[in-house]
Amino acid sequence: MTGIGGAASAGMVDWNLAVATATRLVRPGPDVSRDEARAVVAELRRHAKASEEHVRAFTRMIPDSVRPADTPVLVVDRAGWVKANVAGFREVLKPLLDKMQERRGSSPGGAVLGAVGGKVTGVELGMLLSFLSSRVLGQYETFAPATRELPAGENGGGRLLLVAPNIVHVERELDVHPHDFRLWVCLHEETHRTQFTGVPWLRDHLEGEIQSFLGETDVDPMTVLERLREAAQSLTGSRPEGEEGESGRSLVELVQTPAQREILGRLTAVMSLLEGHADFVMDGVGPQVVPSVAEIREKFQQRRAKGASRLDQALRRLLGLDAKLRQYRDGERFVRAVVDQVGMDGFNRVWTSPNTLPTKSEIAKPADWVARVHRRTEG
Repeated sequence: MTGIGGAASAGMVDWNLAVATATRLVRPGPDVSRDEARAVVAELRRHAKASEEHVRAFTRMIPDSVRPADTPVLVVDRAGWVKANVAGFREVLKPLLDKMQERRGSSPGGAVLGAVGGKVTGVELGMLLSFLSSRVLGQYETFAPATRELPAGENGGGRLLLVAPNIVHVERELDVHPHDFRLWVCLHEETHRTQFTGVPWLRDHLEGEIQSFLGETDVDPMTVLERLREAAQSLTGSRPEGEEGESGRSLVELVQTPAQREILGRLTAVMSLLEGHADFVMDGVGPQVVPSVAEIREKFQQRRAKGASRLDQALRRLLGLDAKLRQYRDGERFVRAVVDQVGMDGFNRVWTSPNTLPTKSEIAKPADWVARVHRRTEG
């Protein structure tokens, strides 16, 4: 991937080293022949295309007069997923890293510290991405950088990624019908594409919230390191006796300012809505087009609940991935309750503007959202 480290922010993160580290550490995928791999890729592309109409018909988010989403569908391996996400990280984090680079450059020895720190951060990011690369089945990459296939800002500026080796691995692990499972996964990811292509303001709103969150970050490197040290002590139980701890919280939560926590509450509500809506849609569409959807859902839920090794569970807590699993559950419960009460068209008022998005408390109490939004729009 050329050009990853070309910006001013490259001094803070060695992006090329991150890709190289992750690619070197990534686990090999399941054993498949070349012909099998080609067949999987072709089937995933067909399912992604078929999912467009299934999701549009079920959600009623996009009028029939609007053409389907014109965003790329990329079927990738684990290394391909890493490269795509490094490019996305670079886009989102650039304002923060430029700010930190400017501050560090004005300090004595800042250039040397920057070069060393950039390589360290690159290695750490690569290790994180190698861990995640074997766990992601698919992803709508909301903040994909502009490419020749997709100019910036067109149709939400995103692209759909399907990670073929991970899908094959999970379908074998669960012992489910491969055709059904692949379509089921595509329905979930296609819902995310529909969300962002059908709601023009959603991408800019989400990016604005993320930039506000990053803008509140204390950019003094020593302060950040101190917070990380305290976070590590809390998570490992090594905080000195007598000091108040915040054990059980993720590293992400522990490095926040009060303003960031407020922003994170809004981001959590939005992400719960998006993930829960995708789960609701793929289960709603499923019975018509995925014959074994009930079996797939049951086995997949058991897999989520069971988790993996103790190390894997510790990493999930550290990275805040357990919170993401709660987002699926809480968000799906919110969507289901609202649709049951006011129907799909009533639920779709959630996409009217940022003001009609649910708050974090409303995710837990769907009736409060119905009362607020429907009373206001009807009264």
